This record gives sequence, structure tokens and C-alpha cells, in this order.
Amino acid sequence: MAEKTNVMRIFDKLKIDYKEYTYEGGALSGTEVAKQLYIDEKKVFKTLVTVSKSLKYYVFMIPVSAELDLKKAAACVKEKSLSMLKSKDLLPLTGYVHGGCSPVGMKKVFPTVIDSAVLACDTLVYSGGKIGYQVETSLSDLQKAVKVTTGDLTV
Repeated sequence: MAEKTNVMRIFDKLKIDYKEYTYEGGALSGTEVAKQLYIDEKKVFKTLVTVSKSLKYYVFMIPVSAELDLKKAAACVKEKSLSMLKSKDLLPLTGYVHGGCSPVGMKKVFPTVIDSAVLACDTLVYSGGKIGYQVETSLSDLQKAVKVTTGDLTV
């Protein structure tokens, strides 16, 4: 068994059922991770962090093969505009590195929105909080750990 990540410890504490996956190769693209794990990429989600002009932070989860539409994302959180958080700011803000960012277990709680494509999935797969680790849960179980809403987020 692989080592437990903070995400897995949080799930264990909350008695949330999850499946864990590990992969080799470092910070791969989400589509490469899906291929390596033999999982349909439509149910593999990446976690992106954005910032507004007023320095409010927002987390978005979208399918790995999709691109975040910043205008749609801003509308979902009632902001005029958003920009992607710089990679160097990710670790100090969230506690996670690029390629290992999970919506679960961030240093602070940020508004989190997942693309409505998730509604077509029984389960979703996303970062386990460390490069090389993925977890799979239902949306309802994810919502037990993080307050997540859904919205139309992709291009």
C-alpha cells in the first residue's frame, strides 16, 4: 500500500469511502495520468486556483482534458474577473505543489466549484494531495470534506 496523504487521512477521519491510485513519472498532465491509470479521462478532474482583483481566492475543478473559461468561472463566483494563481504562490497559499493540488486539505477553506460535467459521473478522480497520488470518490462524499458547488466552467 502507498503512504497515506493528508487527503486520505482526512477521508479516514470523516469515514469517507475512497479508492487510491498511485502512478510514476512526476507531475504528468491529467490526461497522461488518466492513461497511466486506465481511467476514462472524463471522470478525472484537475484542481485549479484563481485569484480576483480584490485578492479573493477560488478553487475550480474541471475535467483534465478541458480548459477553464475564466469568464464563466468569474460569473460562477460573482466576480468581474479572475486570473490563474502564479505557480510560485500555490504552495504558500494552499500547502500543495503544482501537480499535486487537491481541493481537500488546503491550508485555508476557499470557495470551490466543480464543472457540471461531474454530474454525468458516478465517481470522480482527483489529486490525492501529492504528486503521484490520486483518489476516487463520489461527488457527495467529496462534499462531506469540502463545500463544493457545481457550475459551467469550461471553454
